[in-house]
Amino acid sequence: MESIAVSDRTPAAGPPRLVAYYRVSTAKQGESGLGLEGQVAAVEAFAAGLGAVVVAAYEEVETGKRADRPELAKALAHARLARARLVIAKLDRLARNVHFTSGLMESGVDFVACDNPHANRLTIHILAAVAEDEARRISERTKAALAAYKASGRVSRRLRLLHPGGVPPEVAAAAAGRLGAGLPQCRSLTPEGRALGRARAAESRSAAAVAAYAHLVGAMRGMRAEGLSLRAVAARLDALGHSTRRGRPWNAAQVKRVLDRASAAPRIDSMTRSS
Repeated sequence: MESIAVSDRTPAAGPPRLVAYYRVSTAKQGESGLGLEGQVAAVEAFAAGLGAVVVAAYEEVETGKRADRPELAKALAHARLARARLVIAKLDRLARNVHFTSGLMESGVDFVACDNPHANRLTIHILAAVAEDEARRISERTKAALAAYKASGRVSRRLRLLHPGGVPPEVAAAAAGRLGAGLPQCRSLTPEGRALGRARAAESRSAAAVAAYAHLVGAMRGMRAEGLSLRAVAARLDALGHSTRRGRPWNAAQVKRVLDRASAAPRIDSMTRSS
């Protein structure tokens, strides 16, 4: 990744610009939206307090120990092109890895964590080292606890609840030392529940997209009111220096999606609150 010194960049006119990066650790969290809503809310509150605009948002489902994060790479590239700061809800959303955080600091992109906005580079490096050590200790404790559980041959509480009269010996032998979540007969999520989780995740992604382009919707609607076609609106946005949240040029289909999502946003919000 090309390194660009912060001092070499020309400050952008207007309010401060932010590129948001959201990360959830597991595919299940990504499908259900768990953890994402809190990050979006923290970033939105931070941007409002700073008087800044979120020009793009990137969402990644990844483990914190891996450094190959394509969405983070896109967010960094977008932040450089837009002369914006990368914003995250919490420092641990980046990584519990000192080497990775150091590489990020050397990339030339300014970044800020909402939970510690006044931290300097030294502070962030120290906090990352503490987080890395904490993650290692948690991993060691978890592995030790699981090993002890398996060695004891205990039967999961979920399995015992399925057999109130006593777990049959053959079932107990097959399931001894295994956690209830790992047993098919103990999984309580129904197909309807999984469908609901996917729907909630889609709503969360749509809400993030609406937030990413909120500062452009008014201008887009104004252009359409002038009689401009979707293609002409896209061309004008490109001419004004705006890019999509993926860092790409605008096209008619993208303009239509943004306008459709903005129109549907109140309905999505009401559905989310009622559920």
